[in-house]
Amino acid sequence: MRQMRRRDFITATAGAAAIWPLPLRAQKSEQLKRIGVLMNRTADDPEGQARLAAFAQGLQEVGWAVGRNIQIDIRWGADDIERERIGAAELLALAPDLIFASGTLSVAAVQRAGYRMPIVFVGVTDPVGAGFVDNLARPGGNVTGFMIYEYSFGGKRLDLLKEIAPNVRRAAVLRDPANPGSTAEFAAIQALAQSLGVEVSPINSHQDIAQIERAVAAFASSPNGGAILTPTSAATVQRDAIIALMAKSKLPAVYPFRYLVDAGGLASIGPDVVAQSRLAAAYVDRVLKGEKPADLPVQAPTKFETAINLKTAKTLGLSIPPALLARADEVIE
Repeated sequence: MRQMRRRDFITATAGAAAIWPLPLRAQKSEQLKRIGVLMNRTADDPEGQARLAAFAQGLQEVGWAVGRNIQIDIRWGADDIERERIGAAELLALAPDLIFASGTLSVAAVQRAGYRMPIVFVGVTDPVGAGFVDNLARPGGNVTGFMIYEYSFGGKRLDLLKEIAPNVRRAAVLRDPANPGSTAEFAAIQALAQSLGVEVSPINSHQDIAQIERAVAAFASSPNGGAILTPTSAATVQRDAIIALMAKSKLPAVYPFRYLVDAGGLASIGPDVVAQSRLAAAYVDRVLKGEKPADLPVQAPTKFETAINLKTAKTLGLSIPPALLARADEVIE
């Protein structure tokens, strides 16, 4: 049975440290290209470090190395609007040739600063709905990258919830009504729910955690409930509190990303953003060599993964079907 790929993560992170020594000592010159990196994580967040390591690996694969032909400046926005704004301002003051941005808030922070330098992103839910690009095939501006959303995933997460917990008849969906992707996923869940005999109730995740706790407690007071998290900033910023809340409320929950299962969530199905970060390095390479973001199509997810946390399942009294365990990409014991 598969185990959490901690050794792979440590190896990748060590590789990133070798490529991006801290502090970065490379001095800017005519031969160096400068890349600003704005991550929507904290500096000690394993998922952020994994994405950074994958990006570093991708750059190395196409011939870029700190101190030889590039300089990297990194800021950590933590999916917090003010920290993202400060990080973007600090990076832009360094006059980079390109910004690599992880997450919707990171891209928005750079754009709000009014600069028109190239931006390559990963981890953005809906770049068209957010106004970053005109359309996916021809972005039309200075922004392109790799989106994490496919509207069918709302239905896939509900399917997974029913497969894990067949008795679920009610599903709370944590969504952000201001996030176009989150709203679309909620609609996809609603469209499938009736055929699966599930009643869907929205919980707005842009509220503070105390409000979320009250809403979840009220929902969990009736039987046969489960939960689905859509990909919002709350799923990142409040993940520990939300995972603990689901455990306390005895609600089986399906999450949008594997790292939330690594953190104690029950199950997830979604895109591999770490893999996208490595692929994004090829777009960075092409832009630094003269291509325009406007001509590089935004790419939808091509690699998806399912993760199951057996320890969490046991605490909820759930027995995971063997067929599901067999097809899961990661099983945590």
